[in-house]
Amino acid sequence: MPRKNFQPQNNERPALATKRSFKELSRGTQIAVFVYGIIEVTLMIAALRDLRQRPKQLVRGPKPLWAVISCLNMLGTISYFTIGRRKQIQ
Repeated sequence: MPRKNFQPQNNERPALATKRSFKELSRGTQIAVFVYGIIEVTLMIAALRDLRQRPKQLVRGPKPLWAVISCLNMLGTISYFTIGRRKQIQ
């Protein structure tokens, strides 16, 4: 059985996207990145503050693990608020 050659026939490499600096982005993209960053940092601070003040009985799983997960990215913070917290018993 003949082997298929996946190399381009003209020996050219495919063009890769070049890395752009923040200044090269459009004004709208710069604002979106800035707003996303502010939201992410605000949610992370809120999650860490809530985690520090919440008793361990009201947290699903170990608190240090949730602290690390909350610092990873916005998905970690959202998962802490939706999954990691138990409702307070009144």
